Amino acid sequence: MKDDARSGCPLTARPDENVEFVCRLLTEDRRTTLQMIADHLNVGKETGRQIVTKDLGKRKICARFVPHALTTEQKQERIVYGQDLLLMGQDECFLENIITSDEKCCFAYDPATKRQSAVWVGQNSPKPKKMRFQKSRVKTMLIVFFDAEGVVREFVPEG
Repeated sequence: MKDDARSGCPLTARPDENVEFVCRLLTEDRRTTLQMIADHLNVGKETGRQIVTKDLGKRKICARFVPHALTTEQKQERIVYGQDLLLMGQDECFLENIITSDEKCCFAYDPATKRQSAVWVGQNSPKPKKMRFQKSRVKTMLIVFFDAEGVVREFVPEG
C-alpha cells in the first residue's frame, strides 16, 4: 500500500516566506502585536512569537521617558553656567543667600502607558525614547522658588 501525494498541513508554520513577511511587517510598524502577526499569517500566537524572537532575534522593550530633548548648544550653555556658579560658590555665604525660581508652562496630555509604547527591537538596537511633544489646548504655568535648603514656595497662578 502506498499513499498518493497530497497537499496537507505544512511541516512547519515558520517557513522563510513567513519570516520575511514578519520582518517587513515589523519594519513598517514596530508596535505590531503578536496577535496581529498571528492573524496576518493565519498561525497561532506562539508561532508568531517564535518567528519574532527566535528567527528574527527581536525582543520587546518599553520606551524610556526623557523630559526634554536639549540641543548641543543648550547642553553646553548649562555646563558653562554651572561652572561659573561653582567658581562664585567657593565663598560659603554665597550659595546660602541665593533664592532663585523656575517657571514651566505645562501642557495637558494623554500619556501613553508603558505597554502602549513598547516596540520590537533587535538585540543590538538602542532603547527607544519617548518625549512629551504633543501639546493640547489646556496649559498651566507652574512657578517654583528655591534656595540652598530646598523649595521655598511653589504656586500655580490663576488663569
